[in-house]
Amino acid sequence: MKRFDAIKRIVETIDDEFIISNIGFPSRELFGIKDRKNTFYMSGSMGMATPIGLGLSLALEEKDDDRKVIVIDGDGSLLMNFGELITVFAQNPHNLIIALIDNEAYGSTGSQETYASKVNLSDIAKSIGFKEVYYIDARNSTDNLNMNDYVDKEGPVFLHVKVKPGNSDAPIIDLSPSKIKNRFMKQI
Repeated sequence: MKRFDAIKRIVETIDDEFIISNIGFPSRELFGIKDRKNTFYMSGSMGMATPIGLGLSLALEEKDDDRKVIVIDGDGSLLMNFGELITVFAQNPHNLIIALIDNEAYGSTGSQETYASKVNLSDIAKSIGFKEVYYIDARNSTDNLNMNDYVDKEGPVFLHVKVKPGNSDAPIIDLSPSKIKNRFMKQI
């Protein structure tokens, strides 16, 4: 399976959860699969999807809102802002799921290889102290990726999904950044 298929599997079983999506092709693919007002599509801020998701999850906890926040992040973005995992662990939000789609490539800029081909990002999350860490090798099958298995877990959850590199023919997001932000904020 490629990233598109993993994103499709992630969103097909969700309900009122918030989604923060990584920049570039992941956001475009998610938009093409299932556009929702509860989704925030990143544009132009590589490495910031997880920190934004963390901020939202902490704000929801403060309001006693039990909705989950799912961050669809990529290996290249995570490696660019690696301190985010330490910050998530230190803040310990119970309602955050990081769904790391790891294709070992910078898919939005030409599919250059990332260092995720040399290190296991799940092992790093475990070494930081994450208790809920799951690794799914989905390169050859989509059968073992079901968000229902993770949404009810006490977070933070680190779901590492290894996929094959490659982009789909995803549409351009025809919403302005202001429109994306404003409609998302109304859901909060």
